[in-house]
Amino acid sequence: MKPYLYLSLLPEALVASHLDPQKFGSYLATGSRKRARGQAIFFRLSDDYATKRLSELAVDPDLDRGDTMNPRHSAYLSIYRVLETTPLEAMEALYLVTDAGRVLEMQPAEYFAETGPRFHLYQEFAPVTPRVVSTEDPLSFGHSITAEDQRVSLPTLVFAELELARLADDPEAEDIENLPYPNLPHLRDCLRELRTKTGKPTKTVIRFLQQDVLFRTLHRGFYVAKRGGGFRFFPFPDRKALETEHYPWWRSALSTFGA
Repeated sequence: MKPYLYLSLLPEALVASHLDPQKFGSYLATGSRKRARGQAIFFRLSDDYATKRLSELAVDPDLDRGDTMNPRHSAYLSIYRVLETTPLEAMEALYLVTDAGRVLEMQPAEYFAETGPRFHLYQEFAPVTPRVVSTEDPLSFGHSITAEDQRVSLPTLVFAELELARLADDPEAEDIENLPYPNLPHLRDCLRELRTKTGKPTKTVIRFLQQDVLFRTLHRGFYVAKRGGGFRFFPFPDRKALETEHYPWWRSALSTFGA
């Protein structure tokens, strides 16, 4: 049996598994004995790329599965520079898994700019994990952070945009109690700094991912930016689709605690 190949983001790793994406996501989030719980985010890589990469790594397609009573579900193949060395076209789908093991599939789509918001809130996932505010839209932000001529840059970055509600236009906006982020005064201060300092498009809010992300705060979706101008967009379903087509996942996501 030929295994699937996955690129996990929490943490970054290349993983081969005989489990399909739904079963693999549930396995990552809850474990085989349901004693541990935690979110998971991963890409399913294309069959062509999987065949090529497994051959390069000389991996037995059977993954040395072990005895029939305790079969091996997956095998970690690499934990270093995995995202950087994975081509964009190999990323066929992105999966978000709640800590209860519910799995949502997101397919890539053509990116289009959103008109209106003055500020954006981004959560980076790999290879670094700060949360930042920016005046740049996702495409511009992705290109800036991967530009080789920048003093500090990354070869590839996976990030998501998070909801800012009325703060997206005005750092002084009231009636934002629905935003579930810790330390909202600090978030406001970061936005004020962007507003007053010309030539500063980005400001760090949190230096690294401290706990699970609240999937209900996702705005538009996930992005992969690669040095040289590569860019891929994985849109997050709108509220209507979440409440109808993906209700079990959405109900599980709403019960998750995080930041």
